[in-house]
Amino acid sequence: MKSEADQEDERLASLAVILPLAVMGFVIAAGCWTLFAVAGIHVRGELNLSNLQFGLLLAMPMAVSALLAVPAGLAARKFGARRIMLICLAGLAVCMVILLTTDTFLGYLLAAGGLGLAGGFYSAGLQFVTSNCQRDRLGLVLGVFGAGVTGAGFTYYLVPLFHEAFSWHGVPLAYLIVLLLVLALLLLLTDSEDASADPEIETSLRILFGRLRQQGIWQLGAYFGVIAGSFFALALWLPDYLSAQFDLQVQSGARLAQWFIIPGALAQILGGGLSDHFGSPKVVGRSLLMALVALLVLSYPPMTLFIRGVEATIEVEYALSMSVESIFVVVLGMALGCAMGGLQRMVIIESRQNAAFVAGLLLVSACSVAFLLPVIFGAVNHWLGVRSAVFMILFLLLCICQIMFGRFSRRHERQALLQPGI
Repeated sequence: MKSEADQEDERLASLAVILPLAVMGFVIAAGCWTLFAVAGIHVRGELNLSNLQFGLLLAMPMAVSALLAVPAGLAARKFGARRIMLICLAGLAVCMVILLTTDTFLGYLLAAGGLGLAGGFYSAGLQFVTSNCQRDRLGLVLGVFGAGVTGAGFTYYLVPLFHEAFSWHGVPLAYLIVLLLVLALLLLLTDSEDASADPEIETSLRILFGRLRQQGIWQLGAYFGVIAGSFFALALWLPDYLSAQFDLQVQSGARLAQWFIIPGALAQILGGGLSDHFGSPKVVGRSLLMALVALLVLSYPPMTLFIRGVEATIEVEYALSMSVESIFVVVLGMALGCAMGGLQRMVIIESRQNAAFVAGLLLVSACSVAFLLPVIFGAVNHWLGVRSAVFMILFLLLCICQIMFGRFSRRHERQALLQPGI
């Protein structure tokens, strides 16, 4: 019989193989997820699409991800996370083939919907890594896996680069090659007998939802949805915002937006690691406070203030330079990333046995907010005519989230006195 030390060594060795593969898969899946955020601009020009058609291309991956997240989570728990991950990656590869061969709007729309399989990969991948991880490293491991969303930032760089050199169609070809490589590595280096598979697991949504309501997962899922949804929505909105605000080309705005996405995604590792040591509530609360400070500064639009003096009117100009605004955008991204890492750990610890199902719920919540916010951004921007109104909206939203989470965390801390280590 193996000792605890031997079992721990085996888990670490397994995690050393599983985690890099899962992260690699999520990086490429996230890159596919946001492909039309930049490539859609070129498709709109090629096919002369209307604003409604262009909006559908942008919204389809998020909408399908929201629909697939929970079923994928249930399937991962019942049939094995590895199998669902392979299916999702294979589906994404098919979408890349469609993008390389189609020249119609319906073809692009079909491919855009298929990119929602990235959401299914997230649900299954989270189950895959947590099933091989000890509790004291859970936050760090979840943060590393969640940092795979940096793939969205690579898309913002690759599409303009390929478009200038050849054509944007080179990006689906590059993604197809990497997807096939990851598929091959998963097949070769992971055990076909998935330890997380349990054919007898409970799959009744009514029973599962009842359990989660008793554990308070609904509230945590809502907070995660607001924070992660704000992050994703702003990631989609920033290229256009920065381009218009500082008179940049779309490609330059997209590259500048990477400084929000990549640091924010990597900050999930920091948030998860700090949560392992100091507890999730403290990390999330302080991260939200930092995000509110950044949003308060970014909310102020360029303005001219006239002060009536004794002898003359003093004119004061206020406008953030591109470098200063970029610094606060980076701070905002990192604060949201830390909060996401802490909340993700908090939710999974509360319901570790149903990690994939809960991951699906988190993704549904985040995708729903990320789907609605750009619509609200556009409406308010049109109504007020102030570009920085997007930051005003997020400030109000996260302020409410901070207050509600503060009340929840105080109850959570009282429970932690009886169950230390949460």
